[in-house]
Amino acid sequence: MHTRSGAGTPWVIVAPGFHRAGGMEKANLALARHLVDRGTPVHLVGHVVDEEMGKLPGVSAHLVPRTRGSFLLADRALARRGKEVARRVTALEHGARVVVNGGNCDWGDVNWVHCVHHAWAQSHIGAPLWFRLRSNLLAAAARRDERARVPGARLVLANSELTKEHLTSLVGVPAARVRTQYLGADPAWGPPSEDERRAAREWLGVSPDVPLVAFVGVLGYDTRKGFDVLLEAWSRLVGMGWDAHLVAAGGGRGHERWSDRVREAGLEGQVRLLGITNRVPELLAAADLLVSPVRYESYGLNVHEALCRGVPALVSGRAGIAERYPADLRDLILDDPENVDALVTRLLAWRSSLDTWKPRVADFSERLRAYTWERMASDIVELVEATGVEADGRAG
Repeated sequence: MHTRSGAGTPWVIVAPGFHRAGGMEKANLALARHLVDRGTPVHLVGHVVDEEMGKLPGVSAHLVPRTRGSFLLADRALARRGKEVARRVTALEHGARVVVNGGNCDWGDVNWVHCVHHAWAQSHIGAPLWFRLRSNLLAAAARRDERARVPGARLVLANSELTKEHLTSLVGVPAARVRTQYLGADPAWGPPSEDERRAAREWLGVSPDVPLVAFVGVLGYDTRKGFDVLLEAWSRLVGMGWDAHLVAAGGGRGHERWSDRVREAGLEGQVRLLGITNRVPELLAAADLLVSPVRYESYGLNVHEALCRGVPALVSGRAGIAERYPADLRDLILDDPENVDALVTRLLAWRSSLDTWKPRVADFSERLRAYTWERMASDIVELVEATGVEADGRAG
């Protein structure tokens, strides 16, 4: 027999974090906040919980300390604690729901997948041996957990059709159990005012008449984000008299290596690496274009948020968000992120008609902003509640 959960029936959400500093973390925070607002008790199991969120009535935060120096042990601790809390809550409350993220916890109710580990084979160019060995171990464990845990979920939420296809073809999830659920938007991330843009440019030290291109992503040893391709294209463009500046936001263990590459290529005057920053909205306020030549991206919240700010975004077709681009913006999609020549050509085309691009993306930007985090969370709750659970509280 199946039961339905009501507004007062508790939910358990197992995720690495519930905060605004990361894409998956923002999404899980939005779902938790929506549940609380409708009067649903929520158990949050994670390494980091937004301080304000953790203090709200109805929220039980189950913090799992990160094991110093070991991501694998931290992952195992999160999985273990998540299962413990899920067992306790579902035993006490028939109809309680449990949402896990990918392979992070073995529970067969709802699995919200933000990345498919089977879809990308890591590369570690320039990384020390110890880092490559550790990363390979972590990747193998992630793929093993993904294949063992995700297919058993009663409902699987994919953040794009690309993710759905990877889940069915690479992980073995039955297609009938997967629903595509796009990410939402923060209404505050709209096109900037002239004052905002001026202040952002002053912060970056970029004059108003200099074309500014942004890159937002981790600058690690792994080349998934495609920053190596962008730097190569930039070097060629500078040799052709290129006048635009590139500002990259993002940290990572490979940050020093990327700084060295910028210096060795003689690009210090036109390429700036910000490192980790909480000022991405300001960077986008200053930007004329965002470039994301990723080799794999299940969705691409960086692109989504740039577009919400009214910034045209040149993105690889291997990112899930590319499937949302309307036909009249097809020239903003890179068919092959490995093709440096094609990226150079697209950037030259953008520069030759700089003032036309923001008006071209305005309608798309408005459509993306209209689908808020709140609406996304409401749609998820509706999908979950349409999927029953067994009378003993476990997924049916």
